[in-house]
Amino acid sequence: MTDHLPSSSSGDLDALPDSARRVALLLRERGHAGQIVMLPETGKTSAEAAAGLGCEVAQIAKSILFRRREDDAPVLVVASGANRVDEKKVAAHVGEIARADAKFVREKTGYAIGGVCPIGHATPPVTLIDADLLALDSLWAAAGHPHAVFNLSPQELVALTGAPVADVALRESA
Repeated sequence: MTDHLPSSSSGDLDALPDSARRVALLLRERGHAGQIVMLPETGKTSAEAAAGLGCEVAQIAKSILFRRREDDAPVLVVASGANRVDEKKVAAHVGEIARADAKFVREKTGYAIGGVCPIGHATPPVTLIDADLLALDSLWAAAGHPHAVFNLSPQELVALTGAPVADVALRESA
């Protein structure tokens, strides 16, 4: 399904943007064999990334950063691209949270919004994985740059982050 997409290999890491190259090396260091795929168009939104990859929006493992109010710690929620995050559910796990602005995201993660990878942050975040991701076979996550992504399984995501799985999806009441 993704045969048409350009990807990096060990020989062309130099062709990647610096932040994506850093992710590729970190993935390799952690034993992940996947390659970084550079999308021709931005993957800033789940819909854009899914369209560029030819996958379902739900398969996009989007990284959303919040700021914990009590100590200003970064809180990362890796959620299905099909879901909106229920901030009350997240707060029940980590304490009261607030939205993070672009400056906070860049300072705490080392990545720009749209390219926040689930791993390799400047300040290690408190992380939660959306339980809905575990129902899928294959996921795509940002690789440090708005055009860069990598493929992994839900189990690999949990292993790479060491994060607990939680119900964080906003469910519309009937």
